Amino acid sequence: MLKDHYGFTLHHLVMERQTDDKVAVAIAQGAKDTGLVILPKKGRLSTTEQKIEQSEEFVEARRKHSAVESSINALENHGLDRCLDHGLHGFKRYVALTVLARNIQIMGHLIQQQELK
Repeated sequence: MLKDHYGFTLHHLVMERQTDDKVAVAIAQGAKDTGLVILPKKGRLSTTEQKIEQSEEFVEARRKHSAVESSINALENHGLDRCLDHGLHGFKRYVALTVLARNIQIMGHLIQQQELK
């Protein structure tokens, strides 16, 4: 799921005939190319690893990861917790409509905030 700085979902993906590991490898490679892997290491950390995990960039990236988890939860609250449609095509339509519903809610919240100002 790709989001902009306002919180709108710009891109989503329904994995079809793919497993997480194939998609996750591409995502991990992209994160590695940008220079920051946000998964904290388990166990005892060396001093350099501690400095990395306490850096501002690492903490900000962890917050963004939490935001993705929050977005998934919000989609579940907007209808994606169960799909009443049948088949893969119906499921993809359901996911797209749920993303649209979430974007409409975000837009309404932004309009409310502007009116309050």
